[in-house]
Amino acid sequence: MANNSHTTDAAEAAHEAAIHDAEHSISDIITHHLTNLTSGEGFWHINIDSMIMSWLLGVSFLYLFWSVAKSVTIGVPSRMQNFVEIIFSFVNQNVKESFHGTNKIVAPMALTIFVWVFLWNLMDLVPVDLVPSILKLFGVEYFKIVPSTDVNSTMGLALGVIIAVIGAAIYTKGIGGYGKSLITHPFEAESTAMKAVLVLPNLLLNIVETLAKPLSLSLRLFGNLYAGELIFILISLLPLYLQWVLGVPWAIFHILVIVLQAFIFMILTIVYLSMATETHDDH
Repeated sequence: MANNSHTTDAAEAAHEAAIHDAEHSISDIITHHLTNLTSGEGFWHINIDSMIMSWLLGVSFLYLFWSVAKSVTIGVPSRMQNFVEIIFSFVNQNVKESFHGTNKIVAPMALTIFVWVFLWNLMDLVPVDLVPSILKLFGVEYFKIVPSTDVNSTMGLALGVIIAVIGAAIYTKGIGGYGKSLITHPFEAESTAMKAVLVLPNLLLNIVETLAKPLSLSLRLFGNLYAGELIFILISLLPLYLQWVLGVPWAIFHILVIVLQAFIFMILTIVYLSMATETHDDH
């Protein structure tokens, strides 16, 4: 009986150890896929893979649109010209509907954001092991190809948008007018005494709103794409037949997420620019 008891205990211990090793292995795989190729340490480190992919996709976008614009024809357009014209018309229509002012940089900025973020997100459909496996042959241990799954990338783009928003507000209203809007809105008063009382609440609310905009822009995009990438990684850990059964429907659904997140980032940018350039007389 004692031998049977020891045998059972040993089998249970071995089983628990096997489960622990499997969980640890899965955790290591997920962590490896979600780790960036970095340079430097601490706050000032740079995610090299996010920088490379962002520049590569940005240059590809500029070259594609430049080449189409260079070869544009008024006759029968090519498929690529049709595709670019559809994107351009789509963005231009949204700018006309959402931006209530005149500013020549809004439409180009909206187009750049939409296409660039879309290309960022599109990388999420590339098999998660493909590029890292190739680069591993050259001694590169970590490499994430989806910039929007890096909160540093999404926050950097969001900060760029907010800087442009503040710059547009100052350009439209002047420094004095912009400063005045920070302390006189959203709460307004007729009497001088009440205006003085409302200065601090207005200023605090505007500071909170200014800080909340880049946070909401960056974290929304990052959260949705990071979750999608994590699901793709989990699917890749399943047997091959289950990868196709679950991976294909999720990829089809994820296409909608990819386009939707690019559209949301673009439309919020247009709305923020429109709000920033409105004067008191526009309300």
